Amino acid sequence: MSCLATSDHEIADIIERERQRQVNGLELIASENLVSKAVLEAMGSIMTNKYAEGYPGKRYYGGCEFHDMAESLARERLKELFGAGHANVQPHSGTQANMAVYFGFMKLGETLMSMKLTQGGHLSHGSPVSFTGQFYRVVQYGVDPVSETIDYGAVEEIARKERPKILVCGASAYPRTIDFAAFQEIAESVDAYCMADIAHIAGLCATGMHPTSVGVTNFTTTTTHKTLRGPRGGAIMCDEEYALTIDKAVFPGMQGGPLMHSITAKAVCFKEALRPSFADYSRQVVKNAAAMAEVLEEAGLRLVSGGTDNHLILLDLTSLSITGLEAETVLGKAHITVNKNTIPNENRSPFVTSGLRIGTPAVTSRGMKEAEMRQIGRWIAAILKDTSNEVLVQKVGAEVKALASTYPLYPE
Repeated sequence: MSCLATSDHEIADIIERERQRQVNGLELIASENLVSKAVLEAMGSIMTNKYAEGYPGKRYYGGCEFHDMAESLARERLKELFGAGHANVQPHSGTQANMAVYFGFMKLGETLMSMKLTQGGHLSHGSPVSFTGQFYRVVQYGVDPVSETIDYGAVEEIARKERPKILVCGASAYPRTIDFAAFQEIAESVDAYCMADIAHIAGLCATGMHPTSVGVTNFTTTTTHKTLRGPRGGAIMCDEEYALTIDKAVFPGMQGGPLMHSITAKAVCFKEALRPSFADYSRQVVKNAAAMAEVLEEAGLRLVSGGTDNHLILLDLTSLSITGLEAETVLGKAHITVNKNTIPNENRSPFVTSGLRIGTPAVTSRGMKEAEMRQIGRWIAAILKDTSNEVLVQKVGAEVKALASTYPLYPE
């Protein structure tokens, strides 16, 4: 019996039940992935016992020599992975990475320009319920109503009119390639900074499966999970000229002591991402998304923007007369985990939505390829077209569990 089971059987039971859920189902939430056993081991290590406020070589506590080594490795590996001039690995999340950039280079009340949440953006990019919507003047761009892709001419027009201090690019539900160079050019034309949030596509950018923003835009923020397949956390990359301001904005500006167990796990993740096998993995993520998208479209489902260039698919469920919440719920009964999502021109609450977001990073980590994606796509389409058919849902659920059993989370 484990130490946890002995000391807290309730929590041990919850963890075991979650393990079984992951083992027996298919995780298709685009922002989720599976970390390696090595990352898990680092996250649960003794490194969590130590306070290490400050940065390597300049801490406010003694006894940080090994934490300095771990954080320095994490920074250097991230710089190597993306070709960055400077990297800060202390942000606790992608949102806190974004906060640090805003805090370092904007004053309260100045103008932030970003993508609308309902059309693919993120809460931390200016939503009125986020700190960004309360601290800054926010102006936003969306997607073209016909193509459902970014209209860079329209973005430029808004930027010239509104003169933002920071122009944000990057998204949480945008299935197409983002032209970071175009955003940087627009920002420069209005004397603004450009920040790229690549949280969703960082792993793809690191391996050439999506154009990178590092070395193109002034700042790049990211999470270290999602397609990068590391622990939950954030990071910032920039040129050396911005390094001091960024570091001060993170600590002491936005955070206190860094989470050293997480930073240690980030170092492990970055080393894994530098291996050739990670490039193969990223390539397969994109192939898998394309294969599933093709099947869904052939089944008559409408894909926002008509397809995908990356790891995610965004479905418009309007023609099926079901909501994103209903779709998420019924697929969950078949052990297929997805998330409801707003779509362009959304008219429903974000708790209900008219769309569904599907991603391939986690199932690709389990070793699944195009053939499995096509089968999963057929299951999804069948259920969405007949959501009240409980016999069908049970049948698909059994087939899902059978498929999952052949692709274990952590093969022995």
